Amino acid sequence: MKTKTMVLGCSAGLAVLLFSHEYTRAGSKADTAAPKIGVVSVQKIFQDCKKHTKYMEEAIAEQQRVVAELQKLKAELEAEEAGLKALKTDSTDYLAQFERIFQKRANLQAQQQFYKQSIELKDQRWTERLYKDILRLTDQVAQQKGLDLVLERDEVEFPAASARDLFMTIRSHKLLYSAGCLDITDDVMAQLDAGK
Repeated sequence: MKTKTMVLGCSAGLAVLLFSHEYTRAGSKADTAAPKIGVVSVQKIFQDCKKHTKYMEEAIAEQQRVVAELQKLKAELEAEEAGLKALKTDSTDYLAQFERIFQKRANLQAQQQFYKQSIELKDQRWTERLYKDILRLTDQVAQQKGLDLVLERDEVEFPAASARDLFMTIRSHKLLYSAGCLDITDDVMAQLDAGK
């Protein structure tokens, strides 16, 4: 009889503990306010911000200057190649002209490769700096607005250019719905363009 009483007492005590634990958890959940969530479209900022537009205009002007310079070198090379045809192949002038052409061709190819890599590196560095600024300003705006969490809102474009692009979009597109979230894209872009 003592064993039954002890088992019944332990069971009742355990039931009371479980009930009070669930009641406490439910009460704490009700007291906690829902987090304030915001969204930012990084893609829109890259497309529309004045800083990036200015950078792109300068980059295009630089690329046009480089292309013109390379075209000039190519035209000079073609002129020398045409002059080589007028020389006799067994003359010293032919050999000297051939050597100059060979060196200019190698120089042209080296400059083409250098400019290509230089432009890619400048673009990468610019994108890194701009993205860091976007992250920093998103943090500031979120704090000003009292947000607890900010998610990236992508604009998905269909049809995709290729099957690979479609699968990359599906794999990387994480925010599927954001109604009720505060969109702070324009606020971040305004501060970015203001140079803050």
